[in-house]
Parts: sequence; structure tokens; C-alpha cells
Amino acid sequence: MTDDDGLRARLTRQGEDALGKLAQDLLENPLVANALSAAFEARERAAQAQTVAMGALNIPSASDIERLTRRLRSVSQRLEGVEDGVDRIDERLAALGSSAAVAERLGAIEERLTALTHELHTLGEQLPQSDATVARGQERLKVGEAG
Repeated sequence: MTDDDGLRARLTRQGEDALGKLAQDLLENPLVANALSAAFEARERAAQAQTVAMGALNIPSASDIERLTRRLRSVSQRLEGVEDGVDRIDERLAALGSSAAVAERLGAIEERLTALTHELHTLGEQLPQSDATVARGQERLKVGEAG
């Protein structure tokens, strides 16, 4: 079996080499190269003529449809982003609950602030009274006084 495998590999390699040489010879042949070049140019001119004809008939070309498809995908992705944002806002609003819950929370905050203000006022009254000496840099000067 190894002789068959070796023979097959050798024949395959020789066949590939022969095909490669044939392709190389064909590409190096000026007649074949010119024919290929002319064929590609004709293909390009035909594609341009088709585009012009389709434009004259107001029919979109494949590139127009492809461009429109890419644009539509872009808009779709942006819309999905907006939808995700709206969903997040909806979830936050649902977490906050009704407006009564928000008003209740604000009322509790206001009550706490009132209590803190009262405590500060009480602490201020408990401070010992002293001559309120103000640092020179914090004094208010009257108009016409020298500094």
C-alpha cells in the first residue's frame, strides 16, 4: 500500500507541477495576456453601460441596493440602542414606583432636613457667648476707612 500511496503522491505532484507550468506559460504568452486584459476591460465597460442604462430607467443598481442595505442596518442598530435606552429608563421609573412614593420619599427628606436645621440651631445656642472677634482679613471695612 505504501507503494500505491507513494505512486499516487508522485503522480499528483507531477500533475500539479505540469498544470502550474502550463498556467505560467499561458500567462506569459502575450496573446493570452492581451485576450484576458481585453476580456476584463469589456466586462468593466459592460458593467458601466448596465449602470448607466439602469440609471436612465430609474432602476437601482446592485451597489445602490447594497449601500441602502448598509444604511438600513446602521439605522436599525441605532434604533436598537434607543430602544435599549428607553427600556432602561422604563425600568428605573418602575423601580421608583408611583409618584406618591416619590412624594413620600421627598417628604421624608424634608423632615430630616428640618430636624437637622433645628439641631444645628440648638447647638449654636449652646455655644458660649464671647466677644465675636473677627480676624482682620475677614473684617468689613466701611467706605472711607483706611486699611
